[in-house]
Amino acid sequence: MIRWRDPRVPPAAAAAAGAVAFAAALLTESPALVTGAVAGGIAAMVAAVSLLIASVKQAATHRPAALAARWMSGGAVIWTAGVALRPFTESAFDSFADMFMLVGTVVTASGALIAADRKLSARLALRHLTDAYLCAASLFLIGWMVALRHVYAETADAPAFTLVMLPPLVGLLVTFAVVPSVLTSKASSWLLGLAGVGVLATMTVAGLSAAVARLMDVEPQLWAVMLAPVAFLLLAAVPWGPRVRQVARPAVGHAVAIVPLALVAVAAVVLLVQQASGRTGAPVTGVVVVAVSVVLLLLVRLFVVSAANVRLRGLAKLSERQLRELAESTGDVVFTCDYEGVVREIGAGVEVTYGYSPEELVGGSIFDYLHPEDVPGIQVAMRAMNLDEDNTAPGACLIACRVRAADGTWRPTESVATRHAGGEDLLLVTTRDVSDEEALRNQVAHLTFHDGVTGLPNRAYFEERTREVLAGRTSGTGTANVAVIFLDLDGFTSVNDSVGHASGDYLLGQAARRLRGAVRADDTLARWGGDEFAVLVETGGDAQVAVDLAERLVRAVSQEPFRVADRDVALTASVGVAFTEDDLPAGDLMRNADVAMARSKELGGRRVEVFAAQMHADVMRRLELAADLQRALIEQQFAIEYQPVVDLATSRVTAVEALVRWWRGSVFVPPEQFLDAAEDTGLIVPLSEWILREACREVAAWRASSWDIGLSLNLSARQIMAPRFVETVEEALTESGLPASMLTLEVIEEMLVEDAEETIKRLSELRALGVRLAIDDFGTGYASLAFLRQLPVDMIKIDPSFVSGLGKDDTLTLLTRTIVRLGHDLGLIVVAEGIERPEQLELLKQMGCTRGQGFLVARPMAARGVDSLMRTSLTV
Repeated sequence: MIRWRDPRVPPAAAAAAGAVAFAAALLTESPALVTGAVAGGIAAMVAAVSLLIASVKQAATHRPAALAARWMSGGAVIWTAGVALRPFTESAFDSFADMFMLVGTVVTASGALIAADRKLSARLALRHLTDAYLCAASLFLIGWMVALRHVYAETADAPAFTLVMLPPLVGLLVTFAVVPSVLTSKASSWLLGLAGVGVLATMTVAGLSAAVARLMDVEPQLWAVMLAPVAFLLLAAVPWGPRVRQVARPAVGHAVAIVPLALVAVAAVVLLVQQASGRTGAPVTGVVVVAVSVVLLLLVRLFVVSAANVRLRGLAKLSERQLRELAESTGDVVFTCDYEGVVREIGAGVEVTYGYSPEELVGGSIFDYLHPEDVPGIQVAMRAMNLDEDNTAPGACLIACRVRAADGTWRPTESVATRHAGGEDLLLVTTRDVSDEEALRNQVAHLTFHDGVTGLPNRAYFEERTREVLAGRTSGTGTANVAVIFLDLDGFTSVNDSVGHASGDYLLGQAARRLRGAVRADDTLARWGGDEFAVLVETGGDAQVAVDLAERLVRAVSQEPFRVADRDVALTASVGVAFTEDDLPAGDLMRNADVAMARSKELGGRRVEVFAAQMHADVMRRLELAADLQRALIEQQFAIEYQPVVDLATSRVTAVEALVRWWRGSVFVPPEQFLDAAEDTGLIVPLSEWILREACREVAAWRASSWDIGLSLNLSARQIMAPRFVETVEEALTESGLPASMLTLEVIEEMLVEDAEETIKRLSELRALGVRLAIDDFGTGYASLAFLRQLPVDMIKIDPSFVSGLGKDDTLTLLTRTIVRLGHDLGLIVVAEGIERPEQLELLKQMGCTRGQGFLVARPMAARGVDSLMRTSLTV
């Protein structure tokens, strides 16, 4: 045996002698061994260098892959050292080279495990080791029966055979221990681990081939010798190839678990065949030990699996019992049945929930208690849950159906059906009675789409129903013509104000019942909101049907008074009708009906108006006018003109009436076109306040110039009802310095009728300030003479319609004379309006009318015109 170094020899001579000895040893080996040793060493060193460089580059980005590469690099170096040492060994039975190669195999296997990046529990690691032992032992037994027993017989040296075969068999054991973790890995370094397994396999095959050749004293096969170099070269290339993410499939895990048992079965078959042929020979102690150990290990595994199976069955039964107890504690009914619906077992909760005893139901079919309409769908669901060959059917499903209780009622239920965990072809069903939830859902749906006061469908339902009917008409499945009717109760607001909202709601309920009795069964009646109702009518092409229905609705409301709060309340209705047109949206159809209803209300109510295109145009004009009015207030587009009021006897100007004028740019807008709109929108209040302050300021300035003149202003209903109306008048007088007695505020008779109590109260407060009051357009017949007693009036103004008939109509002349005499008798100032002809003026003088105004007397003029009149003459 060559020593590493003789102390007596110089280092250079020793190195030279070692090189000569290594070369001589190589020359004594076979060509195949020399080729394999050189190629394997070079390939292993290439792999070691490649893995080491890759580990440095991947250290920061992927630590498991870098660490695995280092371990595999170390394994390659150690294996190369074993290859280099082999020529220096003196005997095949005392080989340090085999030990180095075995250590290299273990280190490479560790690197493959690190590349797999799997966390193994102690139980799983033990299982992998036992499976590896079963695989290695089975392959050894198969190899023994096929070839190794002949090698053993020629060797005739049991210790030598054991020592030579032990390293490759240990490598085989290590390889099988690593394979399950690598094949089931999900790490990105999976490919590196797989390459490591390939190197381990080739190392083992090469080692077995070399061991057999050494025992048989023959030259090893070149293909076996070259396996390791090829594997190492592939391992060197893996870190530089594309990174592959491998996702382990369940089938791979199952296959890995089956391989040990399959190899044991193959070994047993081979052993039985050899035994039957009588070619087994004398039993060898080592082989018997290996065979017995395999059997014992299988028995241990069988015992462990059986114990685990018993434990899992116990846990499954415990879980099922707990699940059933939990379900029944919540009021659910739990039962098992087969896929034909036959009940096998059912919990006691069925008696509490549905009134059946469990014994009554077991053995019967669940379909006998399900609603016939629900049975087909449930049968389809149960068939779908039945396991097919591919096990692709759903494992659970949710079933909603109706169950007949013992009292004969149908109860809505929700059930969850799953496959029974006991392995039988049964279904585990948990059923819950959802009657309360269903009732609550129905109640919520009813409240969502119905009115709580009248019980009728509400606006949301009506809009949705209208859209649905019009969509059917468009698609050709609906009726040929559709109409929408809007109805508003005239005067309902006064009901709420007089008897309260609760009584108002009661009246709405009565109105709803009357309207419901007037409409047809197919018509949709809904409460639109407030005191408005809507009806959707499918006329079938006859428009008169909708008009007739609208007339019936008017009569239903006004035919007799409503009884509310122990009093009779008479109401009328304003009704609008709109018919659908081609491509008319539902929203526009309902808007048209609303516009027609508003038109009916404007015309006095208790009538039916059918929508026409000009109605919408009028509405749009009013909206535009309201917007322009608001802009005009901001931009101060309004002006005031003053019409003199003169003493008819002397033609002296005694007062001026302030009249508002609006110039929209350069266009004059007559008062009759915008005053109503201002009243409707409420803009009349700020506009009237501005007129009051401006007119008071002008008249106060004229009075400061020694002109004894008064001011007259018209009041609107909204202005009188404004919260600070009296305070506003008082502030205007204070700011301008105009005496209160010089301000006359005019109201029309109609305003004294509507909300008379509040109006008289406000006017009385004005009278207490010293302001004079006048009744404008007197004689039109709205107010009774009793108001002259309730309200201290200073002046009455004869309506122009009476003055226009003077000298032409004897009746109007008589009425005018009567009004003048009545004013004199009551001590009131009488003013005639609208004097336009000389004969009218002469007759008024003869009747004793003291004052008058009109185009004949003086036209309205701007403040500058009044200034000029004041400077030139005080008479007109």
